[in-house]
Amino acid sequence: MDGTLTVGVHDFPAIRRELEIPEGADILHHLDTLPAAERDAKHSWLLEHERELAMRSTAASGAVELIKALRDRGCRLGILTRNAKELAHITLEAIGLADCFAHADVLGRDEAPPKPHPGGLDHFIHHWRVEPSAVVMVGDSPLDLECGRAAGTRTVLVNVADNRWPSLTDWHHQDCRGLLAQL
Repeated sequence: MDGTLTVGVHDFPAIRRELEIPEGADILHHLDTLPAAERDAKHSWLLEHERELAMRSTAASGAVELIKALRDRGCRLGILTRNAKELAHITLEAIGLADCFAHADVLGRDEAPPKPHPGGLDHFIHHWRVEPSAVVMVGDSPLDLECGRAAGTRTVLVNVADNRWPSLTDWHHQDCRGLLAQL
């Protein structure tokens, strides 16, 4: 969602510094290795930091038009985010897409294993009773693409100028407008 449907604003190096996480380490995985009290305190800080960002979210170029066009075509839409589910709903409200996603079709880091683990996509595949080949994972990072590949779905990279992960990408578009034009 962040960086795909919205303009990416997370400053991950600053978050790592604030939470005393080594440079380059996966934030969520690192937090899970900490003693319970420290882990809980750092997760709490992260949640509040991300809440502030969610409330100020702005839609990525073409994202609102793309999602509404897909909804109008009858496509099932889901969100799989490494963020908290409640913050995903705040973000969707902020960018005017809250009515496009069923509440149960928004999975956060507490409802599914964080990407690149395919568990969230596997959930959608089973819940929607579709074949993996009928699902398209759209994202802006290698974690999104790796998740899609692991679940057997097709993958689309958006909002990234250059496709640095061609082996993980079925289609690449500069923004969501380009993806909408392909449909």
